[in-house]
Amino acid sequence: MRMRKKPWAKDMIGNRKDCVISNPSSLKGSWKTFGYDTTVVEIGAGKGDYWIGMAAKNPAELWIAVEKNIDAAAMALKKSIDCTRENMKFIVDDADEIDLWFEAGEVDRIHLNFSDPWPKKAHTKRRLTYGSFLDRYRKVLKQEGCIIMKTDNARLFEYSLVNFAENGWSLKDVSVDFRREIHDEDVITEYENSFMQLGQPIYRVIFQVPNGESND
Repeated sequence: MRMRKKPWAKDMIGNRKDCVISNPSSLKGSWKTFGYDTTVVEIGAGKGDYWIGMAAKNPAELWIAVEKNIDAAAMALKKSIDCTRENMKFIVDDADEIDLWFEAGEVDRIHLNFSDPWPKKAHTKRRLTYGSFLDRYRKVLKQEGCIIMKTDNARLFEYSLVNFAENGWSLKDVSVDFRREIHDEDVITEYENSFMQLGQPIYRVIFQVPNGESND
């Protein structure tokens, strides 16, 4: 369902200079200057629940949310007004430019949470686990850095498993029903909970950049 336009979205984004990074390319190679040894990027942050919750759970890590939809981004930024921490940053842009924002090996982990499955074959290249995206992620992740993906969509999950493997990534962990056990380390968002209440399984997989591979 298409998100309703928010007439106040641009103003909200423009006013949140405390966490919005308007020119992420200017920080390429310098993200450690924020004072954190671990840099985590969530691509497709939506309304921000995961970003807000995980940054609070992991105050020693820099959490950077990426969301290209300005209305969703504005909702996330509005929601976080009273709970923004020093370790929370936000990029309102398309993740296909991620290798312009981060130097090789500058990112420790990437989270892909309930990404748009783009089910039509003609839209395959838009999937966040398509080969061109995986190449960009590989550039910015440190050696043995990882991607953690969660989805409710079985077809996207199956497609992603195959595509990661065909592109040389190492499988570290996989679950076809992640929430059958308690995972206190991982925030359950309202969006994820809606699927859980319907009894739908949550698929989760962790893929790692192969040991010793160059990021050049």
